Amino acid sequence: MTENITTKDRAMAAVCVNCPLCRHARKKQKGPVYLFVRKIEGGLCPFCRAYEKVYGRKAHEPA
Repeated sequence: MTENITTKDRAMAAVCVNCPLCRHARKKQKGPVYLFVRKIEGGLCPFCRAYEKVYGRKAHEPA
């Protein structure tokens, strides 16, 4: 099932792109920040969920 990506989704994904925790996790791929982002992205953070919906990859995965 393909979901439509809304303007709101793009705006929320932009927050994740600029989030210092998520940026660190994407760049370093290790350490406590990476593990933290991996654990919270799907369940707690709406910005990480929007990032995954818009970009098709998890918030901690490198670009």
